[in-house]
Amino acid sequence: VEAGLVRLQASPSGAPFEGKTSFGMSVFNLSNAIMGSGILGLAYAMANTGIILFLFLLTAVALLSSYSIHLLLKSSGIVGIRAYEQLGYRAFGTPGKLAAAIAITLQNIGAMSSYLYIVKSEVPLVIQTFLNLEEKTTDWYMNGNYLVILVSVTIILPLALMKQLGYLGYASGFSLSCMVFFLISVSARWHVWCLGVPTVSHPPLAQTAYTIPIMAFAFVCHPEVLPIYTELKDPSKKKMQCISNISIMVMYLMYFLAALFGYLTFYDFVEPELLHTYSKVDPFDVLILCVRVAVLTAVTLTVPIVLFPVRRAIQQMLFQGKDFSWIRHIAIAVILLTFINLLVIFAPSILGIFGLIGATSAPCLIFIFPAIFYIRIMPKDKEPLRSAPKILAACFALLGVAFMIMSLSFIIIDWATGGGKSGGSH
Repeated sequence: VEAGLVRLQASPSGAPFEGKTSFGMSVFNLSNAIMGSGILGLAYAMANTGIILFLFLLTAVALLSSYSIHLLLKSSGIVGIRAYEQLGYRAFGTPGKLAAAIAITLQNIGAMSSYLYIVKSEVPLVIQTFLNLEEKTTDWYMNGNYLVILVSVTIILPLALMKQLGYLGYASGFSLSCMVFFLISVSARWHVWCLGVPTVSHPPLAQTAYTIPIMAFAFVCHPEVLPIYTELKDPSKKKMQCISNISIMVMYLMYFLAALFGYLTFYDFVEPELLHTYSKVDPFDVLILCVRVAVLTAVTLTVPIVLFPVRRAIQQMLFQGKDFSWIRHIAIAVILLTFINLLVIFAPSILGIFGLIGATSAPCLIFIFPAIFYIRIMPKDKEPLRSAPKILAACFALLGVAFMIMSLSFIIIDWATGGGKSGGSH
């Protein structure tokens, strides 16, 4: 019954939809949905907490992410809905749908901003290496602000203007491959460039507060879980939960190893964007140059992929029911890219993007919404409000609220006091 509900919901015409994606490919797709630019900030998070506390926090966030997917799948199984926004609509009507759409939009805008910030910071270093320059020049082609605009106009915008994103699968696979290459390279370089031993100094509490938002940002994949569930061959909650657990475990291991080797290489010198730290040791290292080019290509191709669901969410919120319009299609893409470019140009560091998005939309998508949607959707005759599962879900939602308030408070305090590391320099 559950599989039939999901398949019927997937078909706009009401005709049965037969998922064809295998178990292994579903693991690959969800792993790729989890993997993102957050991996570049985890070594910085470890530098702020130490290895033991980092491992504890990473484990906690991974387990909580798995539990929240469990709540989403149970809610979906009750009503046969495959979209995060539609679960919000079923639970709370239009306000629930808008809240979910806004959170997903903010999360994706944060992801696009982090990708373009990598372009802004890394492209000048790549050009500097190719031109064999000892120091940066004042020429325009060494200015990250000009380069991020150039990349946005010449590469990202034309791809974002496509009506359908046909290269999605290829770009996703390449992006994940690049991140695996990044992990291998970081692991290969730590014993060569180790800069000594960690100091005994403790970071300010406000800086440590960035750690959990960075981790939350790195594990957000929840809007993609239900579409992947729909495409799964012979779908069931147990099968999809197993896919989710394996994907989270794979990313958990990759995240920990990337953070560990990055931290063991630079210790307290590590920056919020790990690749940028390597330029201060040996900007002409061939392996790291290859990693830079691969990661830059991956994040550049990923921006238009992430832009598509944002545009769809905006159209659903503002232009629902209207026919397709090329003018509207183009205008939304141009406005979004303009806004994101301005955000990237004026943002002091990628840390601010990781922290702010990780402290706002990420807890909503991971903690709060799955819990309150579940409490609202699960029939009271099956699970009363005072039943153990709903009490646990309520505590889960409160944990998300507390985490959001705490993280935002410390981040605002850090901004107000001009925290030294926020700018990304040491």
